Amino acid sequence: MTVLLKGTTICAVKKDGVTAVGGDGQVTLGESVIFKGNAVKVKRIYDGKVVVGFAGSVSDAFALSEKFEEMLQKFSGNLTRAAVELAELWRQDKARRLEAMLITADKDNLLIVSGTGDVIEPESGVCAIGSGGNYALSAARALLENTDLSAEEIVRKSMKIAADLCVFTNHNLTVETV
Repeated sequence: MTVLLKGTTICAVKKDGVTAVGGDGQVTLGESVIFKGNAVKVKRIYDGKVVVGFAGSVSDAFALSEKFEEMLQKFSGNLTRAAVELAELWRQDKARRLEAMLITADKDNLLIVSGTGDVIEPESGVCAIGSGGNYALSAARALLENTDLSAEEIVRKSMKIAADLCVFTNHNLTVETV
């Protein structure tokens, strides 16, 4: 499952009981200016037990991430329940649409959460969001099916391929595993 939002690439792979989430560091202003190259878009939350990566409008991504973390606290770290409750919260406010998406992972679950109220569990244990998401997703699926690489190695190689192809994605990676 991949969703296109210009400005970044986040990729996640779940393999052999480990989930790796990686993101690039590029912040693009408009269509032609690289504003920053070392942003961190993947982080650990909930005492390090959950990893999130975000893409989209920076302010919306931070708002979505903060609301998600509040829901995690409210539901004692239950990732799926927190994601569904967050989606319901945003759907109740029809005027509020966040131009952002999250990939969220804990030791058991991998989910995509959108600012429009969608919660999606990828069927293959691989997902990607952002402008380079299709490139990273394709690479990750091929590597997962045809190599013995670890989840983290697949994410790193997939993100490199995305950065080689997508002008909104760079090689400055942050990768976290859970």
